Amino acid sequence: MTTMFWVLFVVAVLLFLHPYVTYPLSLRLMPERTIRMDPALPRPSATLLFSAYNEEKALPAKLRNIEEIKALYPDLDVIAYCDKSRDRTLEILQSRPDLLRVMTSPERTGKATGMRMMVAAADTDICIFTDANVRLDPASVAPLLDCFRDPAVGGVSGKLRYTNEDDGTTASVGALYWRLEEHIKALESRCGSMMGADGSIFATRRSTYPDVPAHLLDDMIASMSVVFAGYRLISGANVIAYEKSATDGREEFRRKRRIACRAYNSHRHIRGQVKARFGFVDRYKYVSHKLLRWFGAPLLAIAAGSLTGALLMGGHAAVVLALWLVGAGMALLGWAGMRPFASLWGIFLSIVATFTGIVDALHGNTYQTWEPAQSRN
Repeated sequence: MTTMFWVLFVVAVLLFLHPYVTYPLSLRLMPERTIRMDPALPRPSATLLFSAYNEEKALPAKLRNIEEIKALYPDLDVIAYCDKSRDRTLEILQSRPDLLRVMTSPERTGKATGMRMMVAAADTDICIFTDANVRLDPASVAPLLDCFRDPAVGGVSGKLRYTNEDDGTTASVGALYWRLEEHIKALESRCGSMMGADGSIFATRRSTYPDVPAHLLDDMIASMSVVFAGYRLISGANVIAYEKSATDGREEFRRKRRIACRAYNSHRHIRGQVKARFGFVDRYKYVSHKLLRWFGAPLLAIAAGSLTGALLMGGHAAVVLALWLVGAGMALLGWAGMRPFASLWGIFLSIVATFTGIVDALHGNTYQTWEPAQSRN
């Protein structure tokens, strides 16, 4: 029985660590696939799309950013969708017909519906997707579009940089997580395709955009549809976007819970295509990057329970008591905001929030609409 507990402990720890440690290492061992841009192909036409709900505080900076981009690329079309905002979002958007077209809805429908409407209204080769609170480096548009000069490329994801990572533990943990995420995505891209793109900045060929149900993650399904269509989804090294992170831990917990719920529901929507169209390598990537991360909390619980069982079976009750007291003390210090325990507590809450969202999805819950995080303004 003791041996069984130890084996269970080791397996749970290895599975928990795999997405962050052994998975990136394994990607380095895979052969590199270079991007082969054909200089004879013209730079494709593009439309920049974003949805907005109660974003009046973020929109002045967004419009200035669009002005900077349009100064370099006057042919770039821009469409914004206002999801029946309660503030001045629609008024601000409609005040700049020289910069963008505005689409509205008589009721709240959610981002996925807005994106579907905007893609249907676009008539360009490429759709560039972003968020209302995200600023795109104007110099990024050219390298982003040039990637599509490789006929094998169907989607390009940019790199997101948080501009306020020093504004508390929540922001710093979010920035740390995102640097790891960007690193793993770059390794996935190096040997083939990434397993999905983040909605802050990515682009796809308009022809691959799918019909995304309103309660699902449009960025996950739209970017994965690129791979299902036989194209590569790559990371654009010179495509940079900037965003402020939430600084309130409760807001960030709710955000991660909502995203995880929608992500798992999206997984159930596309898992048939994953099985039918992915080879071994892409299935390995998908399980490592998505599924194992989502179930990090129960893996930690199994590891803690099996370690406790192994030590108790071996007659080490005092060691068990000491370990649980140390763990409880670290949690209290983290909850109180004492560094470095606060960062560890923030990481733990992020893992719990993700699994809470998975439980929501398993119980049939959905999140169709969203509320912007007030702490990032």
